[in-house]
Amino acid sequence: MSIWRGPSSPTLLQDYPVPWWFPQSILQLRNLSLRVLSLPDHVWKNPVLRQWPSLTVRVWLKRDSGQYWPSIYHVMPSPCSCMSFNPETRRLSIGLDNGTISEFILSEDYNKMTPVKNYQAHQSRVTMIQFVLELEWVLSTGQDKQFAWHCSESGQRLGGYRTSAVASGLQFDVETRHVFIGDQSGQVTILKLEQENCTLVTTFRGHTGGVTALCWDPVQQVLFSGSSDHSVIMWNIGGRKGTAIELQGHNDKVQALSYAQHTRQLISCGGDGGIVVWNMDVERQETPEWLDSDSCQKCDQPFFWNFKQMWDSKKIGLRQHHCRKCGKAVCGKCSSKRSPIPLMGFEFEVRVCDSCHEAITDEERAPTATFHDSKHNIVHVHFDATRGWLLTSGTDKVIKLWDMTPVVS
Repeated sequence: MSIWRGPSSPTLLQDYPVPWWFPQSILQLRNLSLRVLSLPDHVWKNPVLRQWPSLTVRVWLKRDSGQYWPSIYHVMPSPCSCMSFNPETRRLSIGLDNGTISEFILSEDYNKMTPVKNYQAHQSRVTMIQFVLELEWVLSTGQDKQFAWHCSESGQRLGGYRTSAVASGLQFDVETRHVFIGDQSGQVTILKLEQENCTLVTTFRGHTGGVTALCWDPVQQVLFSGSSDHSVIMWNIGGRKGTAIELQGHNDKVQALSYAQHTRQLISCGGDGGIVVWNMDVERQETPEWLDSDSCQKCDQPFFWNFKQMWDSKKIGLRQHHCRKCGKAVCGKCSSKRSPIPLMGFEFEVRVCDSCHEAITDEERAPTATFHDSKHNIVHVHFDATRGWLLTSGTDKVIKLWDMTPVVS
């Protein structure tokens, strides 16, 4: 993928290689280390949390030298699969392969981990955890295809819901108590949670691949979903119009999403190493439905399955294509041009019919996103909006810290 950096680019502040013996399967546990970016300034000694091959969770503190050194650790009874950290309460929730969620409280100086309780949440590996401070709830999903929520004060299970596939994305809106669950089948499920029960609101599907990431904007009431089909979809939940805007800017699966509410910019990171910053403060357009036709809707040439028209006109059938702007079914000759259509989410050049190509103005071709190369295949990210810093971890076992203020401001 060609990388267009635009007028400014993120600045790589630091990168931290992980030892060569650090297991590939543990990369997802850097989710813990990502959470430390939201800690208060007075503890910006940068505690970093990792799980070690010996089933330990470790806190690493950033010393005056700028290097990370181990501070404390805790041995877990089972391999960790996901983690969640709340900086206000210093509450650390760890999901395990055996379905248990273990909860700890970290001391103010991050030199002590106190076990609080264990939740027997799932029958198999915990895949996602989210702690809701306002309601004292712990939300979780597992490979048993179960979504569950527990009371963090009593440890009691409040309710559950069985999803159609293993969940791979989890977001929650505190005000409306709606939970959004994305799964590996590509479906997004919306549930309304009460204290001890839940109601199915709706399900929707727009991706051709599994959902890999979710991001919720409670102000605009917009849900973003990333997928293994390389695309991001913006779902206008609050508008109640069923609007879905596609964003095409990656050449590999989208691994993580973050949203900067104060600037209305979406950050998407993918397995292709790309960091894409989308300007969501523009009037975007839905992509049109592709029309069905037995012949080109521009020149009326038959498509190759239209035997009757081929016989009557004594013409060879042509292959069918679709214009990305108008959605009409056209032949290759009538759609020989390519053009970006950023307001429809197509930042790269896509096929358009000749008439649409002529109608697209230079203003409509102006990019609405900037593209940046992280130089590693990103697995997880965390964005700290207060500092404008982005933390990425990749399959190369390197954690990188980026200053995003040149592009997110």
